[in-house]
Amino acid sequence: MSDEVQVISTIKSSPSPHGNEEILTDAGFHWRERDGVRVLVCDALEGAGFANGFSTRLGGVSPFPSNDLNLSGFDEDSAENIAENRRRFLAVFEDDFRLATVWQVHGDNVKLIADETDVETSDQKFDALISDLHGVLVGVKTADCVPVLLGDPTTGAYAAIHAGWRGTAQSIVSKAIDEMAGAFGTDPADLVCAIGPAACGRNYEIGRDVIDAFEKNFPSSDKYFAPTRDGHALVDLHSANKDQLLEKGVLENSIFTSTLCTMERTDLFFSYRVEKKKYGKTGRLLSVIGRAG
Repeated sequence: MSDEVQVISTIKSSPSPHGNEEILTDAGFHWRERDGVRVLVCDALEGAGFANGFSTRLGGVSPFPSNDLNLSGFDEDSAENIAENRRRFLAVFEDDFRLATVWQVHGDNVKLIADETDVETSDQKFDALISDLHGVLVGVKTADCVPVLLGDPTTGAYAAIHAGWRGTAQSIVSKAIDEMAGAFGTDPADLVCAIGPAACGRNYEIGRDVIDAFEKNFPSSDKYFAPTRDGHALVDLHSANKDQLLEKGVLENSIFTSTLCTMERTDLFFSYRVEKKKYGKTGRLLSVIGRAG
């Protein structure tokens, strides 16, 4: 295997429903590739001293349907495949990082990764992780839900957040920032934030239960919905999570949002909504952030 890590502005994606085309990054992001594994990196977080990345499905060994980088979901893939995929994913990063994850349950609880025991314990039920340890990547798993990465260059604290519609409706991003403030003294105005690829407002149709949950918690929630049919609407979770960041005091020019849609780009990403009904299973992406050791 090659030791070379490439930093590129576009990638070639093939085979693809869109053909063999170049995939452009959004402003503030670049692609990093090593041995076929491709990761989307936020420039500003990296410049602030935080290793970070949003995985793609490219360059792995899992049959989803083939050569896919599935990074979780042990009930739908072998432990050996996931371990090899994680090894390949972590090899994209220059430093020797340990990975900290949790058992995600679409809630709003935030786990503090304070020591080695916290890093090694991955079966606790949380949907966000915060830390300031060196040599650790905290990571959340998604396959349409919104991943949010936060870095505080003043204190060195950082966070990874899994924000599906339930977590978004429960203000998990706001709660993660509150936990960072309590644990590390984070000032929201110091944060650099990246909102990663997810099911976008052009495609993510939801029902009355989601609309009601948002209306209960957010007086102005109508702006996140575009009605489609009776009792249904398209929901823009990217905007809802960005608004939570802004309301907590994060500066708008410190928030970077990828416009890549997991439902549109199944050549690059796993999509639960698209692939679960097609194949009966889907892989999981990882979005990670940490500090070099």
